[in-house]
Amino acid sequence: MRVEDFDFDLPEELIAQTPLLDRTSSKLLIADYPKNLYKHETFSAILGELNEGDCLVLNDTKVMPARLMGIKEETGAHVEVLLLTQIEGDHWETLVKPAKRVKVGTKITFGSGLLTAVCTELKDHGGRIFKFEYNGLFFEVLDQLGEMPLPPYIHEKLEDRDRYQTVYAKEQGSAAAPTAGLHFTKPLLDEIHAKGVKIAFVTLHVGLGTFRPVSVDSIDDHEMHSEFYRVSKETAQTINEVKEAGGKIVAVGTTSTRTLETVATKFDGKIEEDSGWTSIFIHPGYEFKCIDGMITNFHLPKSTLVMLVSALTSRDFILAAYKEAIEMRYRFFSFGDAMFIKGRNY
Repeated sequence: MRVEDFDFDLPEELIAQTPLLDRTSSKLLIADYPKNLYKHETFSAILGELNEGDCLVLNDTKVMPARLMGIKEETGAHVEVLLLTQIEGDHWETLVKPAKRVKVGTKITFGSGLLTAVCTELKDHGGRIFKFEYNGLFFEVLDQLGEMPLPPYIHEKLEDRDRYQTVYAKEQGSAAAPTAGLHFTKPLLDEIHAKGVKIAFVTLHVGLGTFRPVSVDSIDDHEMHSEFYRVSKETAQTINEVKEAGGKIVAVGTTSTRTLETVATKFDGKIEEDSGWTSIFIHPGYEFKCIDGMITNFHLPKSTLVMLVSALTSRDFILAAYKEAIEMRYRFFSFGDAMFIKGRNY
């Protein structure tokens, strides 16, 4: 299949610039593939779509205030550094703008010297490896100096940085939020749990691939970048028990989906305690081994995320859902509305 097969016309005014006051008041499009129907609700209606004995799987990664504005020591030129992945110790993979100003050996200072960084390696597409130096704890310094790394299509200032975190965010390390989870509140999760739905957590730190468009013509030629994931023994046991009892596994977001499918592929359909790096690319033709449904936001045209949700049902079914969402004036992308997709085996 070609990347162009996943294109659609999106009016720019439908790109949500700010989060809604109430997380659960966003629209929810229920896309039921087995019944070939679409329903329009508000997100709180997700409670009625989940059944006792099902399992909701959430990504508990926490977004770092990963955007740093620094000054090149030699010239005083301004440089923006976006932290992506902690490689080892104080070495980080980053994206730099403007990258042409930063060579191996370039030193950048942040916050009048509270934090300094030296470039140790050049990567493709503006990527750089830096070694950071500081006093105290790195994440405390980062919290003081960094800004939340909002996607480039959001132009409004975020007044409350917690609105770009899920209410269950715990494991620090992401360069972007797992945005499908932004719709949940603690009271809604409590209601879901009280209904007898199991709630399990995985961790996938959202990294470089989030910021890169697909630059090939054929999807078979696209390579995903690796992201770190972790699945606990408790989560693995919960998911396997639910599956064995006939319950549905509903992943919240493409990140939870990619984590579960990576592990299920590795262990012949079972979920086991595991951690590592995944570059799994899910697109039409992929056979799902773990999840039955997915809660997700509305994604960019021609993106790997549109390809992933198309794999759970079909390209035509998803593009028809997107067409309906556009006609109904749904809000798109990170701060936008949500879709609950019931896959082929739901």
